[in-house]
Amino acid sequence: MEFPDIIAWAVPAFAILVFAEIIIARITGKGRFEAGDSAASLAMGFGSQLAPLFGGAFVVGTVFYAAYEFRITDIPNTWWAVVLCFVLDDLRYYWWHRISHERRWFWASHVVHHSSQHYNLTTALRQTWTGQVIGTVLFKTPLIFMGFHPAMVLFVGAANLIYQFWIHTELINRMGPFEWVFNTPSHHRVHHATNPRYLDANYAGTLIIWDRMFGSFISETDDEKPRYGIVKNLGTFNPLVISFHEWVGIAKDVLAAKSWRERLGYSFGPPGWSPDGSRMTSAMIKERWARHNGDNGLENAEKPAGGDPIAAE
Repeated sequence: MEFPDIIAWAVPAFAILVFAEIIIARITGKGRFEAGDSAASLAMGFGSQLAPLFGGAFVVGTVFYAAYEFRITDIPNTWWAVVLCFVLDDLRYYWWHRISHERRWFWASHVVHHSSQHYNLTTALRQTWTGQVIGTVLFKTPLIFMGFHPAMVLFVGAANLIYQFWIHTELINRMGPFEWVFNTPSHHRVHHATNPRYLDANYAGTLIIWDRMFGSFISETDDEKPRYGIVKNLGTFNPLVISFHEWVGIAKDVLAAKSWRERLGYSFGPPGWSPDGSRMTSAMIKERWARHNGDNGLENAEKPAGGDPIAAE
């Protein structure tokens, strides 16, 4: 079985859908675009395709080849194996995505995708230049050890990314029973939101069942529109700043740290971690919001609720 480069095939469709969304948004008034923001997202997407050429693709290929030589079994390249690989890779994506929000070292790469204050199809293209190699090596290699062919693993990963493109839009509302199993624009809007109610939720790639299983699912509510971006927005469309600002922040914190505990905390603690608690992690923001909304604030996050939440700082 051959596995084509479906990302290359999808690029023309991406372009057509972006232009279609812009036209529909202008006609209907739904959805928001800003030229500078969209240009920055496109630049980040273009750069993410070039980044592997600077040694990353060689590293991944070498690691995958070595892992496949020591596979514990031989899984045939059949349709059922592709389906199984896709489901397991989606589970792999969930945990990689979740860790990328919970540990600052990985967040330094993933924050790029969340840095836009708009939510449209160009946001889907705003991808990291620095995080592809380590994420691929650490989290996809176990699938190779299991016996899935590297080409199959890369194929299902590409299929997952293509699926996620269309969910970056405000033009599509709720989708009924489909949302019980699959990730949708509504679910993913929650993931991109900085509202305390919505923080740290809906890490799914294709299947929202992982969030439901592991307790990270929050539904979008009608009474609270998502606010997009990051806790402290950048205020720039410069691709270099977008790509490297968090790495610079880590370097500054580590250099100013007074102990190895602080250095490790600044590097691998949750984003916003500080030794004296003077900065706000997302867990602290959610806890403060829950206190403001009563004891059941977080438990009721999936339901429409009254009151004005405290804005994330």
